[in-house]
Amino acid sequence: MDFAKLGGLIPAVVQDNTTDEVLMVGFMNDDAWKITHETGYVTFFSRTRNRLWTKGETSGNRLKVLEVLIDCDEDTALFKVQREGDGNVCHLNRVSCFVRAEPVSPELRATKGA
Repeated sequence: MDFAKLGGLIPAVVQDNTTDEVLMVGFMNDDAWKITHETGYVTFFSRTRNRLWTKGETSGNRLKVLEVLIDCDEDTALFKVQREGDGNVCHLNRVSCFVRAEPVSPELRATKGA
């Protein structure tokens, strides 16, 4: 993985392996990457707390890694996971962090699929 492009971090997209729903996006540094691979559970680097954290370490809503896909630039990872605990991944007690729809201009809608 190329951690140098974003100052030592890579985006880590988390997707439910069963539903394909995107659950969240976090960031990993090299240590978080290694711990994730060693433990089999997604670990991130918190930019606000400046420390590693494993998703679900306090809530029990852990993310068990089933598959890791790397993009062509080797600077982003997609983690296909099995949700553990009550299944809520978002800190707002929702399954996914992606719940708010943003209006799209008619021009953009017209080009969809083009």
